[in-house]
Amino acid sequence: MTKKHQIAREMIRYFFLFLGSLLAAVGLEIFLIPNNIIDGGITGISIISSYLTKLPLSLFIIIYNLPFLFMGYNQIGRTFVLSSLFSLLSLSLWVSILHPIPGLTNDVLLASVFGGVILGVGVGMIIRYGGSLDGTEMVAIIINKRTAFSVGEMVMFFNIFILSSAGLVFGWDRAMYSLIAYFIAFKVIDITIEGLDEAKAVIIISEYGEEIADAITARLGRGVTFIEGKGGFSKNQKTIIYSVVTRLEVAKLKSIIYDKDENAFVTINDVSDVMGGKHRKRAIH
Repeated sequence: MTKKHQIAREMIRYFFLFLGSLLAAVGLEIFLIPNNIIDGGITGISIISSYLTKLPLSLFIIIYNLPFLFMGYNQIGRTFVLSSLFSLLSLSLWVSILHPIPGLTNDVLLASVFGGVILGVGVGMIIRYGGSLDGTEMVAIIINKRTAFSVGEMVMFFNIFILSSAGLVFGWDRAMYSLIAYFIAFKVIDITIEGLDEAKAVIIISEYGEEIADAITARLGRGVTFIEGKGGFSKNQKTIIYSVVTRLEVAKLKSIIYDKDENAFVTINDVSDVMGGKHRKRAIH
């Protein structure tokens, strides 16, 4: 990749980090905060601190995240931390700009749902392009390297504590609405990162491997790879088919396989990302 292409790629990446920060700020300032609903993580702590002290939210977002950025720089990497710092500064800017604008709705449930969706899209976009808005994620990544707890388990532990604190400050009904917003945002983050067109890796073992492979190529437009294997019990040579399809194509794929061999052995696994090769769908004539 040439220097020019690298610069263009970085500019596009930082544009999406900036856009993600704007969406996150809209979710917070236009929907959640006016209704005393908080997000999880450091942002949630910042919202509570801003409410109690009457100081700007943007101030707490930067102050509370700086120690975690320093830890992340030493433990995770320079590129990730710089991207996260840019995202946090952008979020603080947008939060300050949007704060004087009144909330769009006083309906707490609507605010929880739409705020969670917009916040989730923004945070998911930032994560997808290499940044983070939450210092607890950085701590979780570091702790994960030294303990048996997963990153998800650590983040959940932090957020249970933070959302419980919201109950003491804003009331338990607002804490429960905050939990709804957090759950929606959590699911939308996954969709934003992985896309609705989530990829699935498929392994097929069948005596009719070539017929199945031809049908997958002809009817789904997907490429296949043959892997030579050997049965552990029978000791017979077997041809294994490997392919990557989308989540929406799984049902049709199963139909194709069982039309050819109802005794075929099939495993289907989630794929977090697909790069290179010939995964792009071919035109079906």
